[in-house]
Amino acid sequence: MNQLVIETDRLVVRHLERKDLSDFLIYRSNPEVTKYQGFDVMNAFEAEAFIEDNALKNYGVPGEWVQYAIENRATGKVIGDCAIKLDQWDPRIAEIGITISHLEQKKGYAKEILIAILNFLFKEKVIHRVVEIVDAENIASIKLLESIGFRQEGHFIENIFFKGKWGSEYQYALLKREWDQKSGNRF
Repeated sequence: MNQLVIETDRLVVRHLERKDLSDFLIYRSNPEVTKYQGFDVMNAFEAEAFIEDNALKNYGVPGEWVQYAIENRATGKVIGDCAIKLDQWDPRIAEIGITISHLEQKKGYAKEILIAILNFLFKEKVIHRVVEIVDAENIASIKLLESIGFRQEGHFIENIFFKGKWGSEYQYALLKREWDQKSGNRF
């Protein structure tokens, strides 16, 4: 199996494993963490099935989301997860998402892992464009994306019905050439 691993000084992105269930469930069962996500809270059965399903997936299948654990190197605990999906029609375009546990937010982990994923996609996989769709009310994620250099390309007004109401989303994107220019100066 082709196991994806992305490492930073503090974190490791790797495949989710059965041993991650309790850490994963801590934040995936919290309504505040899932508030702006396209998924809802999970119970233990749903979380276990999710982990087992993702264990069968590998990076690089166009149109398929693959969710990965974000592990704290110092503690060995899973502190969040991230997802990568290559566009079904053009695998040079990727969409990503990141979730950080409520117990681990405001420590710079989201930015650290986002930069590492972008370096992986743009430098190792030579992806042309990375897209992120974000809830229009998720100010923290919007600030994170903009701080790294993503640009807002679209504002979709009440385009998605989830969690009992209509929600609006922004589409942000970053091109490889933009990343190369920015990362040469900052990251």
